[in-house]
Amino acid sequence: MTEETGRPGFDRRMSKDEINTCPMGRWTGPVRVVRSKDELAAAMDSLAGQNPLGFDTETRSAYAKGECYPPALLQLAGESEVFIFQLKYLGLAAPLRQILADPAIIKAGVGLDHDLRELKKLHPFRPAGFADLAALARKAGIKNLGLRGLAAVLLGFRISKAAKVSNWAKDVLSPQQIQYAATDAWVGRRLYLALEKVMERHSP
Repeated sequence: MTEETGRPGFDRRMSKDEINTCPMGRWTGPVRVVRSKDELAAAMDSLAGQNPLGFDTETRSAYAKGECYPPALLQLAGESEVFIFQLKYLGLAAPLRQILADPAIIKAGVGLDHDLRELKKLHPFRPAGFADLAALARKAGIKNLGLRGLAAVLLGFRISKAAKVSNWAKDVLSPQQIQYAATDAWVGRRLYLALEKVMERHSP
C-alpha cells in the first residue's frame, strides 16, 4: 500500500467533474515580461543556477485553413519568479537556446514535442534536459496526463484555461494573459518536483 492507493488519478482517471471541484490555483509571485536585450541579460542572471525550470510556450490561435503562427511566448519558471519572453522582439536569442540545449538544466512541461519543433523553426538548436511530465506521470501510474489533470491529481488544485485561445502575439499582454502564461510554467515546475517524490516512494 502507498499513500496514492485509492486516490483519483491513480487507481482510475480523475473525472472532469472531480477536477472542477478542486480550488483554483494560480501563480501569484513576480512575473517579468522580457522583450529587450537588457531585460534578457537580467533574466539570464536571475535564472543562473536554477534547476529545475518550468517550461511552456504560447502561440497565437489560428482559425482559417492553412493559417499558422510561430510561437509568440516562451515561459521559464524558476523557484520564485516566472519569466515570459516575447519572441517577436527577441527571436530565439542565443541565451535562450543555451538554456534549451543544456542537458544539466531540467525543463519540465507537457506537449514538448510540438513546442520544441515550433521553436526550432525560429532558430535551429539541439534540445536537451527536457522532462515530459506526461511520460513521467505514466511511469508513476497516473491516469491523467494533461497539465490541468495532473495539477488536480498531484497538487490538489485546478488551473484556468480561460485565456488559452487569445492573441499571444499582442505587443502588450493583458494581466489575464500574463497570469495564465506564468501559471502554466509554474505548474510545470511544481509537477516535476511532485512527480519526483511519487517516483521515490514507488522505487524499490
